[in-house]
Amino acid sequence: MRWWDLEPVLALEHDLFPEDAWSPGMFWSELAHARGPLATRRYLVAEQGGRIVGYGGLAAVDGTGDVQTIATARDQWGTGLGGRLLTALLGAATAFECHEVLLEVRVDNVRAQRLYTRFGFEPIGFRRGYYQPGNVDALVMRRPSQTSSEAPSVQGT
Repeated sequence: MRWWDLEPVLALEHDLFPEDAWSPGMFWSELAHARGPLATRRYLVAEQGGRIVGYGGLAAVDGTGDVQTIATARDQWGTGLGGRLLTALLGAATAFECHEVLLEVRVDNVRAQRLYTRFGFEPIGFRRGYYQPGNVDALVMRRPSQTSSEAPSVQGT
């Protein structure tokens, strides 16, 4: 993800997460840590026909990766794009030498929870009222590092 991707990413963000969408400043702040020798972030976009149809981001600090965001356009649901984005983020976690990866997911987002479970994430707790202003709880999930032979395969184009 680069600065010129932010306008379409923000449009997708607001479509998918109208109550708790990230602000432009939040994306700018994350991208500021995604370049150079001291980078601690990896942000990416997925394009189809010149249109951004998905994005994701990972932060890495002291051997722990944290999936900050991951989203796909509604017309991409069920295509495997979410799995491919997650695979790329887990690859970034490996490059950052993370021994575990964490994420938060809305308790009412069962579709995303199934994806994360397929990739070896397990529930470890809750964050009450994490998603604001809707006051929706977050399920915290953790995935220990895996060798490439243990990682799930992703299919689709």
